Amino acid sequence: MQTLDCRKMDCPAPVINVKKALETSSELTVLLDDGAPRENVVRFAKNRGFQVAEKNESNYWTISISPADNSEITAVQAAADHDQVILISSDKMGEGPEELGKLLMRNFIHTLVETETLPSKIFFMNSGVSLTCEGSELLEAMGKLANLGVEFFSCGLCLDFFGLKDKLRIGNTTNMLTTAETMLSTAKVIKL
Repeated sequence: MQTLDCRKMDCPAPVINVKKALETSSELTVLLDDGAPRENVVRFAKNRGFQVAEKNESNYWTISISPADNSEITAVQAAADHDQVILISSDKMGEGPEELGKLLMRNFIHTLVETETLPSKIFFMNSGVSLTCEGSELLEAMGKLANLGVEFFSCGLCLDFFGLKDKLRIGNTTNMLTTAETMLSTAKVIKL
């Protein structure tokens, strides 16, 4: 089994290194820092149908990645083929007055709760990450969507840029590799 040391690496390097290693090795042990690097690698491996075991060491994590049976991988790939993903890249919707744009975004998120067809995932980029953080008036509505199975992902680089990493209140942090791969493997991407 190959061991990959991804400690002290900036996002998205750990996920990219794990992806490359899994192309040549079916089993892998990864050493990772806590927080976004660990979360992103675990999510990456699970989304591709691998089994993941995590062990908390004194100041880092050891992640063991091994193959799952083919039926799990096929189910993950089949689900990905039918997903709808929303990309929210601003804290407001559309062009025009800021107050109107924020009202439209609020109405959109609240309306999603009432729709029959839900996205499987919503990705937040740029100033859109503020919608998933402490102080956002949309957290309750997004909590309802999460209970209905919608997953939320906020760009880790964007959270860092705006000083919001410790204020994330719903969903997980993600990286550009995971975002790009999700967009490219999803049947339908809706950008707001």
